[in-house]
Amino acid sequence: MAQDSQGAARGAPATGAGDLVSLIESRIDRRSFQDTTWEGTFFDYLDIVNKDPAVVRNAYQRLYDAILSYGFEKYRVFKKDCVRYHFFSDPIDHGADGIFGLDFALMQLVDFLRAAAEGYGTDKRILLLHGPVGSSKSTIARLLKKGLEAYSRTEAGRLYTFSWLLDEHCGPGGTDHEYPCPMHEEPLLLVPREARADILARLNGSFRPAHRGGVLRVVGELDPFCRKVYDDLMRHYAGDWRQAMRHVKVRRITLSEKDRRGIGTFQPKDEKNQDSTELTGDINYRKIAMFGSDSDPRAFNFDGELNIANRGICEFIEVLKLDVAFLYDLLGASQEHLIKPKKFAQTHIDEVILGHTNEPEYKRLQNNEMMEAFRDRTIKIDVPYNIRLDDEVRIYQKDFGPERIRNIHIAPHTLEVAAMWAVLTRLEAPKKAGLSPLQKLKLYNGKAIPGYTEDSIKELKEEAPREGMNGISPRYVQDKISNALVSHQAVEEKAINPFMVMNELEAGLSHHSLISDEETRKRYRESLAVVKEEYEDIIKAEVQRAISADEDAIKRLNQNYIENVRAYTQREKVLNKYTGKYDEPDERLMRSIEEKIDIPESRKDDFRQEIMNYIGALALDGKKFEYNTNARLYKALELKLFEDQRDTIKLKNLVSSVVDDETQQKIDIVKQRLIKQFGYNETSATDVLNYVASIFARGDTKSK
Repeated sequence: MAQDSQGAARGAPATGAGDLVSLIESRIDRRSFQDTTWEGTFFDYLDIVNKDPAVVRNAYQRLYDAILSYGFEKYRVFKKDCVRYHFFSDPIDHGADGIFGLDFALMQLVDFLRAAAEGYGTDKRILLLHGPVGSSKSTIARLLKKGLEAYSRTEAGRLYTFSWLLDEHCGPGGTDHEYPCPMHEEPLLLVPREARADILARLNGSFRPAHRGGVLRVVGELDPFCRKVYDDLMRHYAGDWRQAMRHVKVRRITLSEKDRRGIGTFQPKDEKNQDSTELTGDINYRKIAMFGSDSDPRAFNFDGELNIANRGICEFIEVLKLDVAFLYDLLGASQEHLIKPKKFAQTHIDEVILGHTNEPEYKRLQNNEMMEAFRDRTIKIDVPYNIRLDDEVRIYQKDFGPERIRNIHIAPHTLEVAAMWAVLTRLEAPKKAGLSPLQKLKLYNGKAIPGYTEDSIKELKEEAPREGMNGISPRYVQDKISNALVSHQAVEEKAINPFMVMNELEAGLSHHSLISDEETRKRYRESLAVVKEEYEDIIKAEVQRAISADEDAIKRLNQNYIENVRAYTQREKVLNKYTGKYDEPDERLMRSIEEKIDIPESRKDDFRQEIMNYIGALALDGKKFEYNTNARLYKALELKLFEDQRDTIKLKNLVSSVVDDETQQKIDIVKQRLIKQFGYNETSATDVLNYVASIFARGDTKSK
């Protein structure tokens, strides 16, 4: 006990904590810490700049390079070239803020940043993300801030600022007190303007940007505090710049929103409490007595959001809700990269200004003639809702996937039907006659529909340019899925199914805060009915496949069909294995299969010849024809086998009477196939079988 007490007193970990301490230490990268906290003289920094000029990049160049550093992939969709930037899948936090289905909007965003990085003029604009509520505007802003933070910690993204080494009164009489540059400015701003052009010419001669063109630019002057100290030092040393620079300590910094270093966020508050000093800093009244004047920069806190966001990015949440006085500050901050702290000259800033807003606020801006200057300095990028089903499903899988929801089984298609309904509410009614909204959804999702090509899909997109800017937000769907997960039924059965979620979605419409008219509410309910019908078709098809999944039986049926087709096309007879005699090809069998995929009587000869030609082509390539080689024939065989076996299983009896042992065994086999092949559990497989049985019991056997 005495030894343990002495060990604890010395700060050594207790025996039981030793393993935990070792685990913690194993996760700490001391080398990385030392690299990101490097300190040196101004002349050391000049050596770094000479070897790697990229450390001098401005905020736009740095943000663009941060995005491109994670790579990208190109693809074509709807006859358009598209780029998917891996940065927006959130590799930093393993997909926690990943964005799905907004590649076109994100391409526009990255193109804006590239033009700004090249210095083509967009660096003098406010980037405005515009879209409906819940369309990922805030997530995009969060990713940009998070990505810039992470990039600043890498070797490729390093950047530096400086501190002054002075006496206790901020004077040149000593070097024992350190005063950081309040706006984390680029150390090359300490180079006199007369020499700066020559320095930049030298650096640009060896600068080779990895992802773009453009040149290094160091624009503006020091902030008022640093300019005051610089001038005092130059006077003290009679203009000896080298001596003045011995009071400078350059240090590497990492951008951090939490530490208010290079990343700023401003959120509108009550108009009565808004004060523009929140953006540009305020007087430090405690220091006025020390320095004698409220216009002395040493008695001023340069800690407004635009000050501390220098060298990085400043996000304005719901920017159009800002008081007009704030928007005036943004005019100069965007166009001239200047801000005006109280009682000081205009001060240069180097940062990306990003705002986001929704539709009503943007319309108000358009109708306000007084805000013409602000509109002129804004580049708007529309961020719509997803209109591609698979991407919408991925949004809900991120929150409700098996890695997040462990104690409740989510039946197959539960998230899919919720996503399907959400996307349907966002689509505009197709103008093409005979095309339903559900078919349009499937076309957008990449499914082939006879009569529609990539050109016709492109036309559908062009005739609805605002598609995705209205409809149900993912947040509403996520809330209703959450309601289903905590419902009494879900807790009791430890499972939820599509009907539970659809019921929640419909129930919530009656008091949805963003639906103002009954017509919209009615249209959303009709979309739910369409989704329910589609879900019934999906599970009927799955039960059909599970019943007809007897591989031996489907192989026998395929072999029988091919033998009869071969005999028919070659005008031969088929050997009857039981009688030993040759019979005519079984026309009834062949037609019963072909009718399942809508081959009319007039085209049966063509179809059969196509099958034989297909088999012959495979044989020439040394390949063997199997029952599942031809997709259309495979589907026909499945449907035929289902029809033959459905009556033997007596699905209808599941909802009407006691099932005999033989039928129960067959049903159990089908259940196991549903569990193994489609992801059901015992409860949801039973529910689906019962529901499909009730459909057949009422004669609802819609033809596929």
